[in-house]
Amino acid sequence: MWGRNDGPARVSEFGDRLRALRDELTRLAAASAESRRPVELDQSRVGRLSRMDALQAQAMQQASDGRRQREIARIDAALARIVAGEYGFCTRCGEEIAAKRLALDPATPLCIDCAAAPPD
Repeated sequence: MWGRNDGPARVSEFGDRLRALRDELTRLAAASAESRRPVELDQSRVGRLSRMDALQAQAMQQASDGRRQREIARIDAALARIVAGEYGFCTRCGEEIAAKRLALDPATPLCIDCAAAPPD
């Protein structure tokens, strides 16, 4: 759990980590934008296997981007909880989230008990 006097400092530290992670994910998304563009299907310029490889690479990049966008959404939600003064508390049960859990994943919205429980 959090120490009595280190709560605000830890929240600030987690906020900095969340913003840095969000910036990195945004940079990665921008860098991979070219590989997510539609694949050219001109058979006179590219062979069938090359097109299949390009389509597979495009699908993998789109899946990676989807994961990045979901992680950015989790980070944005955590940053909103910081602004609202609700960061560090489980969004399901309201109990305090252990500092070690937040250190591992600062965007986590759930305490360990709620994360382990089946969804409602």
